[in-house]
Amino acid sequence: MKNPLLFAFILFISLLNVNCKQADKKEKADQSVSDQKPNILFILSDDHTSKAWGIYGGQLQDYVKNDNIKRLANEGAVLNNAFCTNSICSPSRATILTGQYSHLNQVYTLREPLPQGHPNIARTLGENGYQTAIIGKWHLDKQPEGFDYFNVLPGQGRYWDPILKTKETWTDGADGSKGKVYKGFSTDVIADLTVEHLKQRDTTKPFFMLCSFKATHEPFDYPERFKDLYTDLEIPEPESLLDFGKGNGGRTFVGQKLEKLAARWKEATEHPETFWTDYPGLPYPLEGLDSIELRKKIYQKLVKDFMRSGAAIDDNIGKLLDYLEAEGIADNTIVIYTADQGYFLGEHGFFDKRLIYEESLRMPFVIRYPKEIKGGKRIDDIILNIDFAALMADYAGIEKPAYIQGESFRENLGGKTPESWRDAMYYRYWLHHPDRPAHFGIRVDKYKLAFFYGQGLGKYGSKEDEPSEPTWEFYDLEKDPKELNNAINQPQYAERIAQMKEELLKLRAQYGDTDESYPIMQTIMDNNALE
Repeated sequence: MKNPLLFAFILFISLLNVNCKQADKKEKADQSVSDQKPNILFILSDDHTSKAWGIYGGQLQDYVKNDNIKRLANEGAVLNNAFCTNSICSPSRATILTGQYSHLNQVYTLREPLPQGHPNIARTLGENGYQTAIIGKWHLDKQPEGFDYFNVLPGQGRYWDPILKTKETWTDGADGSKGKVYKGFSTDVIADLTVEHLKQRDTTKPFFMLCSFKATHEPFDYPERFKDLYTDLEIPEPESLLDFGKGNGGRTFVGQKLEKLAARWKEATEHPETFWTDYPGLPYPLEGLDSIELRKKIYQKLVKDFMRSGAAIDDNIGKLLDYLEAEGIADNTIVIYTADQGYFLGEHGFFDKRLIYEESLRMPFVIRYPKEIKGGKRIDDIILNIDFAALMADYAGIEKPAYIQGESFRENLGGKTPESWRDAMYYRYWLHHPDRPAHFGIRVDKYKLAFFYGQGLGKYGSKEDEPSEPTWEFYDLEKDPKELNNAINQPQYAERIAQMKEELLKLRAQYGDTDESYPIMQTIMDNNALE
């Protein structure tokens, strides 16, 4: 070009157009990313009680391996008062999926499936553009519905070389005869399969991935790398470890005592070919000990095995988080880690769960979502497992489905608790046994009231021929946080108890759990000042 000034001008205009187009393209890309629905990685464990997380205090906090749980807590929000509505594996999982109490989703005890076609959050998310999958423990008997993909344990599954089954290899219940064996330790296998599935996802769509561990469920097994963890250490004991029988505080039933666990160890040692499971570290000699020495030694094995099993969970949470980082999707992925309920680790001399007492009732819960949740937050509001599905629907931009009884706590996580938020929670456990009677109750900030009605009501696994005498228990959680003294007959609480009975009736009506189809319950409630 003969005119250099004209050439320079044309070049300037061309570059300006290119830059404008690139800026416009970047702005559209940024807008596209900001408009994306978040991925949801929901990590669920079994019985991994809050005290064994190391972020909720208690005598184990300096012993548990929890690097990645702490990582999530530091980068997200921790619920201090999350509770389950029925503290046992299958019902809690059904509630998490449906947002409903057991009487609505019809999973009351164990080995009960969700009704065919019953709504759940996986199906709802799938209908709104999400890829949905579950890998690991299912424990709801029939084939999973609402998931694009599933690869799940038969029944409770096993810790070593687990069998998992897909749609193509499905058989109902605990039958894994057509499933595939995966070499290795269950927790490691499930996390690895989760990562592999996510690598094959459609990256143009958000995902809902439910990674569901068997651990830390009995028999509390762990990978070889943790077998020497806690060797030669004496783990501190809970205050009520030496609570024998019904204790000294007015508890109205015996409970599941540690000696029953020792009897299982003995049976598994002597008859491994017929016993229902095996335990790590057997034989574990307990002969020649008095009752106190015996209780203490049983506790040491239980708590060490439990924490070793939890250490494998923590390892694999790290594996999942590292994958999200490497994939570049951590900022747009909601990560939730929770357990399906709590667990007794020697409190009241108990193991197992089921009860309305704090150790069993509490669900540890942490959530990370960098786009919205400020790291290091602690939320004190009462959150229930009926709320989890509502929260996920909210984050996905879906109006809360009518089938969900719970409420989204997204505003709570942002520090803006709605004025209408609950100040009381309703609980019901259906699987009756005279040592652990069927019961319902109410918990508020400072108090707890429970009615142990003691009837099987035809629910699977209940002791129909061994009903219990109906009894009440009341605890002042401020003065007696470890629930060692049943104050139901103390005059200073009479007015408070009467108020809580009224509130209990309101909550039962609110959630539609009124026992109208059980005439015996109407009689029992009339005869026990609950009309």
